[in-house]
Amino acid sequence: MITTEVEPPKPDIGIERRPEPPAPETPETVIRMEARSLDFFYGEAQALHGINLQIPENSVTALIGPSGCGKSTFLRCLNRMNDIIPGTSVEGDVLLDGTDIYTGGVDVVELRRRVGMVFQKSNPFPKSIFENVAYGLRINQVVRRSQMAERVGKSLREAALWDEVKDRLDDPAMGLSGGQQQRLCIARALAVDPEVLLMDEPASALDPIATQKVEELIYHLKTSYTIAIVTHNMQQAARVSDRTAFFMMGRLVEYDRTDKIFTNPGEKITEDYITGRFG
Repeated sequence: MITTEVEPPKPDIGIERRPEPPAPETPETVIRMEARSLDFFYGEAQALHGINLQIPENSVTALIGPSGCGKSTFLRCLNRMNDIIPGTSVEGDVLLDGTDIYTGGVDVVELRRRVGMVFQKSNPFPKSIFENVAYGLRINQVVRRSQMAERVGKSLREAALWDEVKDRLDDPAMGLSGGQQQRLCIARALAVDPEVLLMDEPASALDPIATQKVEELIYHLKTSYTIAIVTHNMQQAARVSDRTAFFMMGRLVEYDRTDKIFTNPGEKITEDYITGRFG
């Protein structure tokens, strides 16, 4: 008998309707940041379409989806990092503690202190370990000179790096390993006392051991900070996040508790993506 292989159907990516809202938050939940009907444009090309998403306080929200789906663009909207790109524009609202960060009169420098960012590739300055962490404190005049050492030490402890560098704070930061450099950049972001921490694939360039340290750090940091993380690693999203948002072609397809997204997603395209059928 002759049999033929039937090619499995390709996922339907023609997303037109808006996703169902996630399960309602409890009355005790504090929403630290929120996007409402957010559209974003690179020139005339629309990259984000009507994003509605709430980020609860003291939690980790993972943003997942294939390359070019808009998740990093959305992350950078949360502290107006896209402002530095010529020709971009935003429609809709992004709220921090109920205040729209895109209204006139918003101090963008202060916004980026409150909403810090850690990038995919570690970017330590060509300075000492100590001066890397102290940099933001100096330019923002956050603490007095007499308090500088105490604040730097506190930030390095929060970033789980103190024990590894406490005896060589004057050494060049470039001499640290890749994983240590990334945790140093996290310490630098924490030093200015942010309320929200944005992470754009913070472990994508790290080896498994360094990745595990960063994931453990994220898990502990959420007790003090609100975190949003972009990741391509589905296992990482499942391990570190409380809620997961799946983006596709600039649209938010589904947003819910991470356990539900990974065990019982509401959309077939979400299931196809997290099980590796495409992407």
